[in-house]
Amino acid sequence: MELGVYTFVENTPDPATGQTLSPVQRLRDLMEEIALADQVGLEVFGIGEHHRPDFLASAPPIMLAAAAERTRAIKLSTAVTVLSSDDPVRVYEQFATLDLLSGGRAEIMAGRGSFIESFPLFGYDLNDYDALFAEKLDLLVHIRDNLRVTWSGEHRAPLNIQAIFPRTPNKIPIWVAVGGNPPSAIRAGTLGLPMALAIIGGLPERFRPFVDLFREAAKQAGHDALQVGINTHGYVADTSQRAADEFFPSYAAQMTHIGRERGWPPTTRAQFDAGLHPRAHLMIGSPEQVIEKILFQHEALGHQRYLMQMSVGTMPHAQTMRSIELFGTKVAPAVRKALASAKPND
Repeated sequence: MELGVYTFVENTPDPATGQTLSPVQRLRDLMEEIALADQVGLEVFGIGEHHRPDFLASAPPIMLAAAAERTRAIKLSTAVTVLSSDDPVRVYEQFATLDLLSGGRAEIMAGRGSFIESFPLFGYDLNDYDALFAEKLDLLVHIRDNLRVTWSGEHRAPLNIQAIFPRTPNKIPIWVAVGGNPPSAIRAGTLGLPMALAIIGGLPERFRPFVDLFREAAKQAGHDALQVGINTHGYVADTSQRAADEFFPSYAAQMTHIGRERGWPPTTRAQFDAGLHPRAHLMIGSPEQVIEKILFQHEALGHQRYLMQMSVGTMPHAQTMRSIELFGTKVAPAVRKALASAKPND
């Protein structure tokens, strides 16, 4: 299993002090976090695109390109690229450039986005929410797989035997990010693309039908052994109590802020603590607890990649660095060892 970290580069007030970091400092902290993830042997670091005042990640390819110069082995991905409101030609050009800079470590995680700000910002109609994504994903795959592209659709000007540059010698992985939409899982499998399943609430084992739909669609389309990734909120500290106490304030503040926009009630400590249950969605605890929970989820879902979002709201940089260190040096080796020793049919 590949293990990694992803972030939306939150820059929100510290719940204890009310202070917000300067954007310059937050981005410097981000570069240190990615460099540490690489140093401790994690396989993936993802940055999710957002166009909101509480996130700084409106241009993930630029951040990933900066990180490419500070890292050697870690894969550099989005989490996600909001493809519905972007141009697949520009997306490919940017990630082909990133792939060249990084020596073949670029990945794209394409999604429709969990926020809608980019649609009016770039002049798209929310009524076309699903159609935009389906059409643009089709074009992006065509561009990746063909030097010259002839293509036409409803939401973008056609291409007629046109080449897109630069090219990279590598076939850039394109993951499809899926939340709670079964057709998205089916689409990923049909296209032969790996699926990243975001689980931010409920029991992860209840998401097994999405995995089954994905794999059945892939099988019907003639695609074998496609990867499944799971993305959840998580945090690792030396003890379970410390992990919960450190993560809760920023998590509750940000989830309550987002929930207010969507008509949700405030996030309580009781709700948070329920999510810490071994079968629940929050991957928060001591290294031993996180190891156990990752292995339990793997048994239920059979995935090949797990990414942890350690910042929901702005976590103190030192605490995030310690969480990355523990994740890379304690959790990841134990998970790999356990899965390597398991029988092939387990």
